[in-house]
Amino acid sequence: MTSETSESWQKAIPTRREFLQRFGGGFGALALSSLLAEELPAAEQNASPLAPRQPHFPPRAKRVIFLYMTGGVSHVDSFDHKPELIANHGKKITVDNWQGKTGEFARYLKRPNWEFRPGGESGVQISDLFPHIREVVDDLCVIRSLKSDHTNHYESTLGMHCGSWTFARPSIGSWISYGLGTVNRNLPSFVVIAPHAPYAGAQTWGSDFLPGCHQGMQMIPGNDPIPNIHRQVATSKLQELELEQLASANRKHLANRPADNALEARIRSFETAFGMQREAPEALDLSDETAATLKMYGLSAGQKTGFGWQCLVARRLAERGVRFIELIDVGSSNNWDAHGDMATHGPLAQNVDQPIAALIRDLKQRGMLDETLVVWTTEFGRTPYHEKPDHAGREHHHQVFSSWIAGGGIKGGLAYGASDEFGIDVAEDRVHVHDFHATILHQLGIDHERLTFRHAGRDYRLTDVHGDVVQDILA
Repeated sequence: MTSETSESWQKAIPTRREFLQRFGGGFGALALSSLLAEELPAAEQNASPLAPRQPHFPPRAKRVIFLYMTGGVSHVDSFDHKPELIANHGKKITVDNWQGKTGEFARYLKRPNWEFRPGGESGVQISDLFPHIREVVDDLCVIRSLKSDHTNHYESTLGMHCGSWTFARPSIGSWISYGLGTVNRNLPSFVVIAPHAPYAGAQTWGSDFLPGCHQGMQMIPGNDPIPNIHRQVATSKLQELELEQLASANRKHLANRPADNALEARIRSFETAFGMQREAPEALDLSDETAATLKMYGLSAGQKTGFGWQCLVARRLAERGVRFIELIDVGSSNNWDAHGDMATHGPLAQNVDQPIAALIRDLKQRGMLDETLVVWTTEFGRTPYHEKPDHAGREHHHQVFSSWIAGGGIKGGLAYGASDEFGIDVAEDRVHVHDFHATILHQLGIDHERLTFRHAGRDYRLTDVHGDVVQDILA
């Protein structure tokens, strides 16, 4: 190629703004505006469904880090101290619900495998299963009266994520992305960091009937967290030309298929990927973290797996404007579903305990905890009893279980609600999953009754037709 030809070819390449103006008409304008929004006027930016939106009222938090322990963590072995359960170990009792079946069932009380001790200045009791989390308990609001609607993993996992126990609905992360948009269009607004999906599969981070751009994007710990993130062409200019051709083809396709939501999702995935090629590699590069920070999370230099890596990357994504980050702990070979032996909780807790405490400390020392909701939860608890007096495991228990929230305008050093003397049912201040979701949305400045989407002839919301904000835990 001669220098004259090369110069002509360079002039033929449109600038990024020319690219948008020339090829971004109609439906394509929405997709392409999310790609290069920082160079567009404010009015054009606001046309995008991912543009930042004003909340319903002043928020206390800007983002959520959602820590999900899949399989059902035993509340009576972790965050719900029951002296009477310890004192009455082996006692025969009658219960009226067994794995979702009603009636009268003779069962034997089973004490926790771990001792409970007070933590921090608040003295909130947490078991030896989570000694590191106990050290930061003054920043936590432990909810001991959570209730779900189903005893099976699939349905309860769906309910905790989507507010529906029977049908797939948009995930809480998708609802928040839809309600608030994103402040960084070069990264997804909703990211899931997990080796693989929990019970109920990838629909736990699906957008369902919401626009596809609000669906969660999975990052997989390891050497290649985001496949094909590195550019395969020589320059970004050349890649923009390729996207130009793609946009042109998509517009022709759309001309005969108006309102094609699947096509919209595909277009946006390409445009988000373009921006991610610039920002995601830097966000995932931990080489600029200090040795002290890595040690705090339990990481070694160069490590790219483990829950510590998930937690540290979550903090880095939060710093870069990602709105909702979910970390799913699925264990190396099993999960928290301890039917056979409660001893399996031990190594699972050891895997997550230090990194979670480090995340709380790290956010706090960086001044981020006040604007970040850190939510720890599971799909249900485990039975404080068993049908066999000497059985080592516990079964599913949805009637009452424990979770906790930290930061984002939530009171710290608080144990809220209570189960009965043995941890079998809610005794006071019940918090249904719908209430849990309503409270999370409230701290983000969202009225859960007003965050709706019309689908199939009716208005849907995350909390269905239920839910109350738990005012007593708000700072």
